[in-house]
Amino acid sequence: MSAHVSNVRPEPDQVLTDIVDYVLDYQIQSSLAYETARNCLIDTLGCGLEALEYPACRKLLGPIVPGTVVPHGAKVPGTQFQLDPVQAAFNIGAMIRWLDFNDTWLAAEWGHPSDNLGGILATADWLSRNAVAVGKAPLTMRDVLTAMIKAHEIQGCIALENSFNKVGLDHVVLVKVASTAVVAQMLGLSREETVNAVSLAWVDGQSLRTYRHAPNTGSRKSWAAGDATSRAVRLALIAKTGEMGYPSVLSAKTWGFYDVLFKGQPFKFQRPYGSYVMENVLFKISFPAEFHAQTAVECAMTIHDQLGAAGRSVGDIKQIIIRTHEACIRIIDKKGPLNNPADRDHCIQYMVAVPILFGRLTAADYEDDIAHDPRIDLLRDKIICVEDPGYTRDYHDPDKRSIANALTVMFNDGTTLDEVVCEYPIGHKRRRSDGIPLLEAKFRTNLARVFPAKQQARILEVSLDQKALENMPVHEYVDLYVI
Repeated sequence: MSAHVSNVRPEPDQVLTDIVDYVLDYQIQSSLAYETARNCLIDTLGCGLEALEYPACRKLLGPIVPGTVVPHGAKVPGTQFQLDPVQAAFNIGAMIRWLDFNDTWLAAEWGHPSDNLGGILATADWLSRNAVAVGKAPLTMRDVLTAMIKAHEIQGCIALENSFNKVGLDHVVLVKVASTAVVAQMLGLSREETVNAVSLAWVDGQSLRTYRHAPNTGSRKSWAAGDATSRAVRLALIAKTGEMGYPSVLSAKTWGFYDVLFKGQPFKFQRPYGSYVMENVLFKISFPAEFHAQTAVECAMTIHDQLGAAGRSVGDIKQIIIRTHEACIRIIDKKGPLNNPADRDHCIQYMVAVPILFGRLTAADYEDDIAHDPRIDLLRDKIICVEDPGYTRDYHDPDKRSIANALTVMFNDGTTLDEVVCEYPIGHKRRRSDGIPLLEAKFRTNLARVFPAKQQARILEVSLDQKALENMPVHEYVDLYVI
């Protein structure tokens, strides 16, 4: 006989209520978190503006039905689109993520917490324009920064101890959950409605990592987060109608997330929600490269200069050994043909070969016209990765959070270059003072891709002033980016 299954509706899973209580009740007190969020905002928007130069990204943007304009809708920076918040969230999210150049969080799970800005900014802009239309006060950019801090925290704290990639799921599940929670708060949902919304995000079908790994690596990895953050807006709006939720969505026997998708294991947590993640987030400043390769690319740039100084050429190289951490090997250690830009920016051998050859690594270097240079694949074949257990430990150490790589070049004549080591990339918290001027320079460069000088100056005037930015109505700030 089958065992009796109780039909008594349980209390919501603790994971759900912890997220919701944090989003609704926690007051961010950290000035460092707000300052870092402002830097994150401008860097993230700049990444989206750079992505507009790529037709593969632009073709995905705009309304679902061509020509649709939504009165008081959310505007998409760098474009003329004014859309409903769900589609605007997809547009902004796809732009942000397209070039793999926005911020990063590395732990048991990896991800890019600024992906949540798609849903946050679209919702805030839409709410602000509708509020002004009926004579009410709009949201301010401080509301956006607060939502960013909380979305970063939810995504990052879950990622600290829980590896979704090891069960084949993509990290954008955490974008969907975090965006749903903060968007629900922005929409004014009650506690019960917010719990329902977050449960809907967990019960949703979740993305497989198929599109991030050989032999299927492809461009969906560039719009998957846009899809997740836009889905979050949709789910929050559904919950706002009073649609029911699923309180034991995680823990339900047989049918819950843990049993179906997480090998029966409940989530583990290292720390309570606060502002830790935003304060420690990693910025991609120097190179549009998967973050586990950032320090390897820095080393490769040094090696390029050393080869020139020694009168050596790439043809003199017999082998390059990359001493690295386990996560790097698992994600981006890749041999064989690389079929598209998405494939190349997830191959550490490619991301090392290009700067050694050319002394640079830009988004354009992943395109076919550069990738077809036969010298790149010849050098790739000479590059091998080996794990350093110490680097792996330091990668997971919450007080270090290093992303170390060390490169040794061996020549055909039996000589070698001294090993080049880099443990912390320029965007790491330990190198923040060096990184922020470069981050601002990156933002200026990206503004110049789209806007005339006068418009650039106005955006910079507000964006680089913490108080001015925080006090500005959301729709007025977004209007600065309209072409």
